[in-house]
Amino acid sequence: MYLTGLTDEAAESIDEQIRATQALGWRRIEARHVDGRNLHDLSDAAFERVCEKLNAADIQVDCLASAVGNWAKRIDEPFESSLAEAERAIPRMKRLGTRVVRVMSFAVLEGRAPEDQMQEERFARLREICRMFAAHDLLVLHENCANYGGMGHPFTLKLLENVPGLKLVFDTGNPLFLDDRAQPAPLPKQDSWEFYAAVKNHIARVHIKDGVWDRASQQMRFTFPGEGGGQVRRIVSDLLQSGYDGALSIEPNLRLNQGGDDPSARLENYVEFGRRVMRLLDDLGWRASEAVEPERLLEDGDRDR
Repeated sequence: MYLTGLTDEAAESIDEQIRATQALGWRRIEARHVDGRNLHDLSDAAFERVCEKLNAADIQVDCLASAVGNWAKRIDEPFESSLAEAERAIPRMKRLGTRVVRVMSFAVLEGRAPEDQMQEERFARLREICRMFAAHDLLVLHENCANYGGMGHPFTLKLLENVPGLKLVFDTGNPLFLDDRAQPAPLPKQDSWEFYAAVKNHIARVHIKDGVWDRASQQMRFTFPGEGGGQVRRIVSDLLQSGYDGALSIEPNLRLNQGGDDPSARLENYVEFGRRVMRLLDDLGWRASEAVEPERLLEDGDRDR
């Protein structure tokens, strides 16, 4: 196991993202946005500058958090934009030396029942996305976010049944603010432990996020790990006991609480979040010296634990 993070949570610029990573003593990042644009959407020149700065700092990208099929993409709209993103992502992943890409299963169609979500079209699109990446020996992970697979663990499991080669990135905090659409109305929010336990054997990556859902305001308040309802300690403890050997990737989202974006507070919160994850791991008996190199984890990317 090893530690990494979505560094655009720390800062916009790659220089500050590197600074946050170095402050934690880490060597890997989960790359998403630089200067407000996903890595697969940067100009060639801007992308090359990012690569050069990461190389100079001896920091590796262990996963590309792409926008392919994400919560901003509708399943009843053309597929071309996600195909184009996948096509741009592949050579950039090769340039970065990463074999792992995060995707989603397109936005939920609001006002439509769970069984009326164009699921066959979703399966077909994800099969094509997986085929594209697999042709280049790249591993596709689906995240339980605001998408079809994030409607509840039965929907994620159905995705896995219908999309060969797909694995999961499980986010501990997302269930807290997502409706459990496998339940009858009025829809309750999901339970992080229940979701985790149901999909555990398919998890290849974990996002650490935590928070509290405020029923009165219908808003999410994000917290440091262990302070919310994401059952972070319980889940991480179970991962360690089960021999999990993938990434723990932090995604604090703390800056969303204030509705603003103070750069210094943003970076400080990211670093503090990472330090608290390290303290949690230390408390559970894990030592950084036990970290597994991600290259070893990917020697057989399609294996089930």
